[in-house]
Amino acid sequence: MAGSAAIGVALAVLVLAAWLAAHVAAIFLIDWAHAPWWLAPLVVLGETWLFVGLFIVAHDAMHGALVPGHPRANRWVGRICLALYAALSYDRMAARHRDHHRYPGTAADPDFDPDHPRAFLPWFGRFMWRYYGWRDLLAMAVAMTAYLVLLGPPVGRLLAFYALPAILSAVQLFYFGTFRPHRHDDAAAFADHHNARSEGFPWLVSLLTCFHFGGYHHEHHLSPGTPWWRLPARRRALAAEDKA
Repeated sequence: MAGSAAIGVALAVLVLAAWLAAHVAAIFLIDWAHAPWWLAPLVVLGETWLFVGLFIVAHDAMHGALVPGHPRANRWVGRICLALYAALSYDRMAARHRDHHRYPGTAADPDFDPDHPRAFLPWFGRFMWRYYGWRDLLAMAVAMTAYLVLLGPPVGRLLAFYALPAILSAVQLFYFGTFRPHRHDDAAAFADHHNARSEGFPWLVSLLTCFHFGGYHHEHHLSPGTPWWRLPARRRALAAEDKA
């Protein structure tokens, strides 16, 4: 368990450091007037993936999987990640996420849209409204105002290299981590009461899409305390148990 915690913390620090380095470089250091045309979209894509990583680290913290046996450490790392991500309330989001695991794919699941179980856009709109309400918008407005006043970043850069990747990452997280695993599909029925499916993506695709939470989502619901980086191994272990 101690080794697992060390790996989890090291990976969390790596994600946080990479996100911060990309953010500072994009907002303050790169001379975009003389940069090659392909650098800006590449940076946006990289930042989008790192935003996904921030959320996944916070998600592991919600399950106590980041630093097992240390709830205070999990809470503080989760709070930092969600504050950087979009000034989100970790405690409020953690409570809603617990309901997602209690009632997956039902009307009581805050992540699910029982009225549109197959439709991406209305489900996404409902999801965002539930998780990003007026208090979160106000917190973000205050945080961005303080950022602009204290550090004076160019507004255009802040929109291009913070707001845009954050929005794209929300779409990416929802599509691969919620919609695809929990959507109703006559051709791919759910295996059990978790109402979740795994995509079976190749390892690298699974990592790039949603830090393994799309590729191995059913395994996550079977074992919520398994951190993101151990989900492929968890799938192999469950497959071996089924064959035994």
